[in-house]
Amino acid sequence: MQRLLFPPLKALMGSPCLRLLVPRAAPRTQCGCSCGIRCPLRPGQYSTISEVSLQSGRGTVSLPSRAAERVVGRWLLVCSGTVAGAVILGGVTRLTESGLSMVDWHLIKEMKPPTSQEEWETEFQKYQQFPEFKILNHDMTLAEFKFIWYMEYSHRMWGRLVGLAYILPAAYFWRKGWLSRGMKGRVLALCGLVCFQGLLGWYMVKSGLEEKPDTHDIPRVSQYRLAAHLGSALVLYCASLWTSLSLLLPLHKLPETRQLLWLRRCAHGTAGLVFLTALSGAFVAGLDAGLVYNSFPKMGESWIPEDLFTFSPILRNVFENPTMVQFDHRILGITSVTAVTVLYFLSRRMPLPRRTKMAAATLLALAYTQVGLGISTLLMYVPTPLAATHQSGSLALLSVALWLMSELRRVPK
Repeated sequence: MQRLLFPPLKALMGSPCLRLLVPRAAPRTQCGCSCGIRCPLRPGQYSTISEVSLQSGRGTVSLPSRAAERVVGRWLLVCSGTVAGAVILGGVTRLTESGLSMVDWHLIKEMKPPTSQEEWETEFQKYQQFPEFKILNHDMTLAEFKFIWYMEYSHRMWGRLVGLAYILPAAYFWRKGWLSRGMKGRVLALCGLVCFQGLLGWYMVKSGLEEKPDTHDIPRVSQYRLAAHLGSALVLYCASLWTSLSLLLPLHKLPETRQLLWLRRCAHGTAGLVFLTALSGAFVAGLDAGLVYNSFPKMGESWIPEDLFTFSPILRNVFENPTMVQFDHRILGITSVTAVTVLYFLSRRMPLPRRTKMAAATLLALAYTQVGLGISTLLMYVPTPLAATHQSGSLALLSVALWLMSELRRVPK
């Protein structure tokens, strides 16, 4: 971990940015002579430090600005990895129908799992009072309950790990003065989003624990709250990864041509499509829409099924009709892979750096792999390992789309 977050001491000592307080040579017109003697700097004036400087009066020297950026960038890269792990683990928790096994929420108390037979019996009795056990799992054994409980427990503990990965280093970097003014705002927003994500997760779970006497459907969490929970996690992931890449990857000085402008816009639009497709997957999971029509490319015997608009008003079908939800997810997936293909061929027509071309080629390969995984998951009636791989693929695709966007960033003037 030390090697990941902190550059080697030798590299730092050799950096020109360590000349914190070495005075710069004053212009000869200020000296009044041609002897070249360095004049003392005015109070508060330093030589090579821009954003991160000597903290006067505190007795501590901050890292040089570029070194600090690398440290913060690597930290945010690790944070985005922990968020990706939470999203994947949450998807598996949903696929194994484990999300409603823990029926209460305590920030500290629930960190200790049941250890004795009596504690497990008490936990199982609490679960038996809620609709999922009464309607769906009324014949579940204690051993089966332990499995789904540990799945949800792992997801919650991982969420706490994500919070610590953001908040503790952020406080340390803030204290050390390694965050620029603009970065402080970003870090505060990311930490706030982490806390909001935890509260939103419990708000989502509560929707699946409520008694609904007017319906005979199996108990499940609200697809709206599930989409909000996943959406906020994706926003947190994208913001962390984008900031990390912006700090770690050097800018390419590309000529600002009309072709580059179109390529940059296409990259942004493609990333937006990939994000929207991944978000629509939350509605597919929330409504079990992947089990409605298990055929491809047609849905059953027709290209457009007859039950697309069974709900009234019509807008409800987009979010509550499983057939429409699956249809929308298919259309978004096909549109995304088409956009990726167009983006790739546009990039081939331009003289781009090798790393940028590699990002475009990787995005194309991942897009078609993701389509293959989605079709296989559908045809095989959503097996858990394959469905989890498909969900993970959407994160990988989104990551590479952000990588390509970072490669095409405009050089600030």
